[in-house]
Amino acid sequence: MLALGKLLELTLAGREPAQKIQLTADGVRLRWLSEGALEVTPAQGQDDGLDLLLSAGIHGNETAPIELLDRLLQSIARAEIKPRARILFLFGNPGAMRTGARFVEEDLNRLFNGRHESSSGPEALRACELEHLAQAFFNAPDRTRLHYDLHTAIRGSKIEQFALYPYKEGRVHSRRELARLHAAGMAAVLLQNKPSIVFSAYTYDQLGAEAFTLELGKARPFGQNAGVNVERLERRLKQIIESTEPSLADASLEDLQLFSVAREVIKHSEAFILHLPADVENFSELSKGYLLAEDAGNTRWTIEEKGARIIFPNPKVKNGLRAGMIIEPATLKGIDQSVE
Repeated sequence: MLALGKLLELTLAGREPAQKIQLTADGVRLRWLSEGALEVTPAQGQDDGLDLLLSAGIHGNETAPIELLDRLLQSIARAEIKPRARILFLFGNPGAMRTGARFVEEDLNRLFNGRHESSSGPEALRACELEHLAQAFFNAPDRTRLHYDLHTAIRGSKIEQFALYPYKEGRVHSRRELARLHAAGMAAVLLQNKPSIVFSAYTYDQLGAEAFTLELGKARPFGQNAGVNVERLERRLKQIIESTEPSLADASLEDLQLFSVAREVIKHSEAFILHLPADVENFSELSKGYLLAEDAGNTRWTIEEKGARIIFPNPKVKNGLRAGMIIEPATLKGIDQSVE
């Protein structure tokens, strides 16, 4: 296998490869760009016009997605997968990956869409670098752009695998992409309704990609991910890469659960209290009238929405950041219905 196929090994060791460019026996080019970043270019005449960004390790302790990308890249390096798409593999936070921590100094996935400009430290520098790498990769005109940012969650979830679909004013969510997510094993999709500062929101908003944050299960250390089933996603990614994906024209979304964000719970001070058990699961239902959280200045979050659920509750975030999202059921109304 080509040495560049061992990008994960290089990244965890903090080593730079001696050879920056290698070719497989089939003429597929692997090019090392920087730490944790590698570009794959199809053999001459085999490019079908898709630019696919696959990122993982934005949080260093979320290892199942990192291992998934490692398997895909090694298969390409062995010429077992024959790409017909350009691919950018990104391991987001090498420093945190090496220590098995979520981050080094601050949450990398809260530093995109320019947020890194008002911060400092290793994550701010890395967010800036990742934006530049994505921008350079998605620079060619008249090509399809797709970004999957792969994660696992801090806590358990009543819906284990789900996706977050970013928002941009004037842009419509795509039924075709929802069908693709469903085929890849996502049981639910959260349709966001305001701009965000996560990586997938940057590539969606600023670079015109169809972009998603995928949550695949609970975070575990390297080598302990047998309980995270990514078989459907891995199969679909191979099909996307090789341009063998089955048609989505007749795909049903009948059992795909859709949600939208009703409100974000923002922590304003150290007086913030979240009235939920420490082990509460994502998608837990909240009854109408329930006092969810309190903060200084008599700030209170009381549930008003029918069918409300909580997602990403985390009272330990820094002041000014989101400590949870109140979500509610959504429909396909307003979705672009075209599939091809």
